[in-house]
Amino acid sequence: MSNNEKFRNKYGRWALVTGASDGIGKDFVCELARRGFNLVLVARRKSILEEIGSKLRKENSIEIQVIEADLSDSNDTKKVILNTKNLDIGLIVLAAGFGTSGEFISISIENELNMIDLNCRAVVELTHSFANKFKQNKKGGIVLFGSILGFQGVARTANYAATKAFVQSFAEGIRSELKPFNVNLVSVAPGPVNSGFAGRANMQMGSAQSPEGIANETLNALGKKTTVRPGFLSKLLGYSLSTLPRFGRSIILNKIMSEMTGKK
Repeated sequence: MSNNEKFRNKYGRWALVTGASDGIGKDFVCELARRGFNLVLVARRKSILEEIGSKLRKENSIEIQVIEADLSDSNDTKKVILNTKNLDIGLIVLAAGFGTSGEFISISIENELNMIDLNCRAVVELTHSFANKFKQNKKGGIVLFGSILGFQGVARTANYAATKAFVQSFAEGIRSELKPFNVNLVSVAPGPVNSGFAGRANMQMGSAQSPEGIANETLNALGKKTTVRPGFLSKLLGYSLSTLPRFGRSIILNKIMSEMTGKK
């Protein structure tokens, strides 16, 4: 039996990926297709999902379903749960999310609340629904997304960093709760990544890693680690910052964020 077959047997034939149209989410889609999973692709841009799905069907002989959804809208989150209730999904990758930058009191509060809905509420709602399914099946896998920014407060991206701190803490807490039911969970804490994230967050990223390979490293860590820092850059930043006290990490990342957002 191949490693891919063993991995599918461990989690099942179907996987769901949110934020599947771009960046890290798309990398997970491609990696899971390569491993032979049938896929549910979730994102706001249906045409892009259908294009990705058509290509992967031909290349990998798998089934793919597409769900157009804006997960910052609780109704769309419920739509995803409802539309997948009859599928035997055994692995979820909740990669949908976005960031913002700027001084908190000067930026749109509607956008900040929308980010909390997507980065936190939708993650909790989807995790709760699928984790209950996985508990009944006595197997399952969950991939959540923190960030290198989620281990301390960071000026000029305070709310985004806080959402990722929430996800990291949430992941650490429920991982041990789910383990007795043979449900594995890992939190991904990437550093700067080349994707659509920087444009939406109004950041200029100089040194940034490609999203390619993040999925493979993360899936290989699922069931073995609580947190994975994928790629050389995230490991370098993560482990070098971890030697500093919390306020020291904040000072350094505040300076980096000022440079990335053009605020001197």
